Amino acid sequence: MQTHEIRQRFLDHFERNGHTVVPSASLILDDPTLLFVNAGMVPFKPYFLGEVPPPYRRATSIQKCVRTLDIDNVGHTTRHNTFFQMAGNFSFGDYFKEGAIGYAWELVTSAQDAGGFGFDPDRIWVTVYTDDDEAANLWQKVAGLPEERIQRRSGKDNYWDMGVPGPGGPCSEIYVDRGPEYGREGGPVVDEDRYLEIWNLVFMQDQRGDLSPKDGHPPVGELPSKNIDTGMGMERVALLLQGVSNVYETDLLRPIIATAERLSGRRYGADASDDVRFRVIADHTRTGLMLVGDGVTPSNEARGYVLRRLLRRVVRSARLLGITEPALGEFVATARDTMSPSYPELATEFGRIDAVVRAEEDAFLATLTTGSRIFDMAVAETRAAGGTVLGGDRAFQLHDTYGFPIDLTLEMAEEQGLKVDQEGFRRLMAEQRERAKADAAARKTGHADASAYRSVLDQHGRTDFLGYTDLTAEARVVGLLVGGQPAPAAGEGTEVELVLDRTPFYAEGGGQQPDTGRIVADGAVLEVYDVQSPVEGLNVHRAKVLSGEIILDAAVHAEVDATRRRAVSRSHSATHLVHAGVRRALGTSAAQAGSLNAPGRLRFDFTSPGGAVPPSVLADVEDEVNDVLLHDHDVRAEVMTMDEARRSGAIALFGEKYGDAVRVVSIGEYSRELCGGTHVHRSGEIGVVKLLSEASIGSGVRRVEALVGMDAFRFLAREHVLVAQLAEQFKARPEELPERIGQTLEKLRTAEKELEQLRGAQLMSSAGSLAEGAEDVHGVALVAAVVADAVSGNDLRKLAGEVRNRLGSRPGVVALFSVDGAKVSFVVATTAAARDRGFAAGKLVPTFGPAVGGRGGGKPDLAQGGGTDPSGVSAAIDALRREVARVAGT
Repeated sequence: MQTHEIRQRFLDHFERNGHTVVPSASLILDDPTLLFVNAGMVPFKPYFLGEVPPPYRRATSIQKCVRTLDIDNVGHTTRHNTFFQMAGNFSFGDYFKEGAIGYAWELVTSAQDAGGFGFDPDRIWVTVYTDDDEAANLWQKVAGLPEERIQRRSGKDNYWDMGVPGPGGPCSEIYVDRGPEYGREGGPVVDEDRYLEIWNLVFMQDQRGDLSPKDGHPPVGELPSKNIDTGMGMERVALLLQGVSNVYETDLLRPIIATAERLSGRRYGADASDDVRFRVIADHTRTGLMLVGDGVTPSNEARGYVLRRLLRRVVRSARLLGITEPALGEFVATARDTMSPSYPELATEFGRIDAVVRAEEDAFLATLTTGSRIFDMAVAETRAAGGTVLGGDRAFQLHDTYGFPIDLTLEMAEEQGLKVDQEGFRRLMAEQRERAKADAAARKTGHADASAYRSVLDQHGRTDFLGYTDLTAEARVVGLLVGGQPAPAAGEGTEVELVLDRTPFYAEGGGQQPDTGRIVADGAVLEVYDVQSPVEGLNVHRAKVLSGEIILDAAVHAEVDATRRRAVSRSHSATHLVHAGVRRALGTSAAQAGSLNAPGRLRFDFTSPGGAVPPSVLADVEDEVNDVLLHDHDVRAEVMTMDEARRSGAIALFGEKYGDAVRVVSIGEYSRELCGGTHVHRSGEIGVVKLLSEASIGSGVRRVEALVGMDAFRFLAREHVLVAQLAEQFKARPEELPERIGQTLEKLRTAEKELEQLRGAQLMSSAGSLAEGAEDVHGVALVAAVVADAVSGNDLRKLAGEVRNRLGSRPGVVALFSVDGAKVSFVVATTAAARDRGFAAGKLVPTFGPAVGGRGGGKPDLAQGGGTDPSGVSAAIDALRREVARVAGT
């Protein structure tokens, strides 16, 4: 049975039993505690925590998950995967233990012809929490399991909670006996390789306190409603139903290994070291495919760093298998074929995904060549010094300068028998990130702990946002924080955070900057300078009390700065048009990777693995966008289901979190996107869009900046005045200016070259007089002089060489200095006869260099250097004269 069939059977079973089928959420959710979704219940956390009422009593899903803690184990075992699919069924105050056990037993043991998985009931074992007699009895009553195949385990194994105070409960795990060839008899408590866990049923009934029942501490109370949260590992069920011994032999991963076998000429199972590499390629390729599919792009930070690390491990593992040509594209294409039956968007978006991974491979292959040389040098230096630990500064240099993930450095060092100073590396990384992290944290959550916001949300519910239609509103203060702490009141001059029950103020999000404005209460006026949503569903207004006193529960009048809002909305609508124009020009691989919508300007980031966008293409995009403005299309916002939005052709931004109901913003038929921001009513209100620049901001990611509305008009007006002035000065029509300016620049370059040649000739003509003026120092001809100012280093070397030639066969030392502002340049040259008497140019430099605040070096016949103290040139010449006299007199 193929994995996508297993997936569909699971969903069909629970849909038949009254469950709402919920599509998998993106791997990226707006949860500050998670890098990626790592469990099937994560998208349902707000329902379990009671933050949001669930829209259904029963639900089922197959959730995409990524766990990064297992990266180092991948390949070395046949059990660990970074990506996996978690099938689950959920009850929110509906059925409880008996229902969960009954539904699971029916699906697991029903015949395949009847829609089940067809496992032999006599090979099923379960575990329950040590004192959960109810679950143990239900397994006998509902499933007919004999008591000897129901084993009890402690909270370490059979109790679940989130690791913090909140909901939790005992759980019951379902195991399948694979037979004596896989291990010892005695059930899961004896051998979990033979008895393979496939499903965990969590009975959420407790409220845990600071100490967890997992560690033997009692819960502090019961939940007001009992919930069910289950998780079945798709990969484990697949290996059992497909009759293979581990997950790498299933239909989702074995084809990727087969591709690696074909490209490398080696065989999986023939060599233990090669097998590790085959498994790394299979696992990381699939995870990389899924991450890029959900909008992650390679970078050196956070999610992008994990993706980069995974893809680069694939490339390096392929190299170690002897694959010298780029192969990541082929691996990802194979993974697409295995995964797209379950996730069809991988096929439709594959052009973009393929472009991203190929660009990363190309970048890493160049990095690998350069970085490996630097790594080899660092290893050689460490060994030469008798060390066994590669310095943290070298590891940081490899990461920061050459793009080597620290994990790659660790792997390569281990292969060389060395360790790495990881503490030193982490310290340097922390210093680099500290400022950015502090700034980002302050921006999103201010000074308050998230629990303070959650408390307001729990008591008063979500903020009612009115800003799509209203810029003013009457509201009530339901939350007031000062310095991050709840406060009953705040007086004049105080910085506060206000939560209103309803608001016209837009909280920063989706690239759109927040609204500003005023909040007025009886006897108090506040200036709102920022609005954030640190907790989903809550708009927090950051404001300063300009006069009077604001109190909790006060009635207020909230008023948005309408001029700023309209300017920001014009930029946001213009960003949608630029996005549509870029996609039309470059294809679907040009996916939005970030944006900024500010008054009068916008910034639009997009994936462009092909590199820079030609100016002609940008010009076409600009023309097309402004043509849309000219036609003054209607701008509509509609709320629909996600499926309806997809069918309508709406673009979803990868990595954004969307609910069941989504808002689709359409600009005529030209642009259609999922968006929660504010927009103009008609495209003509935007006025004009002027694209200013296009540049790279990272591997495969480009940035377009543009001006909008009056800002764009003023820019064009300034450009017009400038062009008119140039046309007047050059006595040419505007269209002739590029050619005329080019001709003038060419004439200037030619003149500069001729002038440089004249300077050089004039400088070289002084060689004879310098040589004739040599002073005799104990039989050595010394030429030490300051030549013309601002002479290039190359000309200074040529002159010193010419003077040396004119000294003929005499022992001679030539030292020439040139001053350019606060900089000193010098060159020292020696004749062969002088070198025979012990004079070496490179050794003379240290004797006078300090006098000009500098240093240098070179060979015995020629040396050069520089300094920063022109006032010391005379002292330097005196020091050189003394050194020549000393050496010549010995």
